[in-house]
Amino acid sequence: MAEQNPVRILAHRNAAPILVRELSRRRFLSFAAAAGGAAFLAACASPGAKAEPAATGGTLEDKLSIYSWGDYDAPEVLTDFTSEFGPKITVDAFGSNEELISKLVAAKGTGGYDIIVPTGAFIPQMVQNNLLLKLNKDLIPNLEHMDAAFLGRSWDPTNEYSICKAWGTTGFVYDKTVITRELKDWNDFLDAAQNEASGKVSVLDDPAEITGMYYWANGIDWNTTDTADIDACEDFIVNTLAPNIAAFDSYPGSSAIPQGTQALVQVWNGDARQGILNSPDPDKWQWVLGSPTTELWMDNWAISASAPHPEAAHAFIDYVLTPENALRELDYIGYHTGAKDIQATAEGEDLEMLDLVFFTPEQLDTMVDGEVNEAQQRTVDIWNKAKAAAGA
Repeated sequence: MAEQNPVRILAHRNAAPILVRELSRRRFLSFAAAAGGAAFLAACASPGAKAEPAATGGTLEDKLSIYSWGDYDAPEVLTDFTSEFGPKITVDAFGSNEELISKLVAAKGTGGYDIIVPTGAFIPQMVQNNLLLKLNKDLIPNLEHMDAAFLGRSWDPTNEYSICKAWGTTGFVYDKTVITRELKDWNDFLDAAQNEASGKVSVLDDPAEITGMYYWANGIDWNTTDTADIDACEDFIVNTLAPNIAAFDSYPGSSAIPQGTQALVQVWNGDARQGILNSPDPDKWQWVLGSPTTELWMDNWAISASAPHPEAAHAFIDYVLTPENALRELDYIGYHTGAKDIQATAEGEDLEMLDLVFFTPEQLDTMVDGEVNEAQQRTVDIWNKAKAAAGA
């Protein structure tokens, strides 16, 4: 993957632009482990069929399919769109960008998906392989409600193929009735995992996140290719941490947190917020932004090149970009949606737990990016060995 140019993200409406670099939330590593990195690269090296479906503002089709991350849209936004415009929506979930791309490539234009939600770093690859439909922005006038800070990204400088859906970061939550001391950073997380929370620890089911905890805690470059660093990471993750892990779960906000099945949970910020708000005892949970460093990612609305319902797909993207729906999405998924002045609006509506949605410039400075390099296979191997050691 080519190195991305720096992009600017505004996390606070009154803050100066903070320079950060684009990062995939679920990187190349996940699917490489499941399906074989070489096979995946070979699939993506061969361009698919040229995009044919197009939207011109004609009559909306009666259906719309969305392929996205799990539980990633406010249900009332989906049902209200159908009530107002007609198309019946079906939603399927994927667990990684690699799974998304692989399915689109394997389908050879017959997958049937309309709207898809890739993370920024993967968009150039998808465009190159003719997997995305060029947007007809005349049909998306509500684009005017987006903050310019979240448009014109390095992966799609003129937003020809994508529009920001949401962005966020990684941290953890813990059950204060089980862990009675204060946890402040990744070192505390790793220590508690071996002690009070042992056997009730959940980590994200992603190689980059699992190895990232060790690198972030120890001040090591997340993108290190140093064999000694990687060996030390493997030894700790596989032999010390893994025996304490009970679950590899990328969506703990859906069940693990509300049901209290785990005591220490690595989690993305929006999923943490959703899980705590849905918990029968929210006060027992404490959110901690990963430090001294952690990651940043951004997901995007896009339309599959083989979309059978392109008119409905454009109409839905336009619909979800209205200020009202952008706020409903933020409140439900717990992630910043990139809309203009949305922090002030959310605060004015007294939405809960906004400290898990909006971040200060100082917090943004701790969020770093990752890259795919020659250490990729080692990272995947560590992930697989950790799951085996944990009995997953």
